[in-house]
Amino acid sequence: MSDEINYHNNPLHGLSLKNLLIELVDHYGFKILFAYLNINCFKTNPSIESSIKFLKKTDWAREKVEAFYLYKFKNLPSPSSEQFSIPPRDRIVPDGHTPREPAELSFEDAEQQREKQAKKVAAYSPASASGKKFGQNRARGPSNKASGAGSSYRDRDGQRDRDRKTSDSASGQTEGRIDPWANARK
Repeated sequence: MSDEINYHNNPLHGLSLKNLLIELVDHYGFKILFAYLNINCFKTNPSIESSIKFLKKTDWAREKVEAFYLYKFKNLPSPSSEQFSIPPRDRIVPDGHTPREPAELSFEDAEQQREKQAKKVAAYSPASASGKKFGQNRARGPSNKASGAGSSYRDRDGQRDRDRKTSDSASGQTEGRIDPWANARK
């Protein structure tokens, strides 16, 4: 028995990114690709060359296009949960699965798919469980703008450090925190 894995049944095996894009664009066009994949290289001044350049540099986008090729254009059955976590080029397609006719796609279906995906994201988002927007409780650091003498950091509650501090010079503590510079201020 051989330890090598046979990838020859994967339609992406031996297919260059350029040929993949040419097939997709010839069949669907850039507008449908943008509607389904939401990748800007298919929207702003789309061309095969510029898309290839972007996709070669961006792994997540390339994997998204390759998965689209496998499961929409080649119309293969959905992958198992084990195969789903593997990049599309490395997935093993069982011998019984053969490419079928490309799926018929429309802008209406793309919109429904986006809405469904947005609902899933909202359901699994940790911020939705607490009812707060993402980043609402994050502490702010100093801004890049030139700040005046009265500016200070804000904590998680939005309260300014200088407003909260009740300095006690004798003990060198600020609300339970030790101030290492207290002796220098005397």
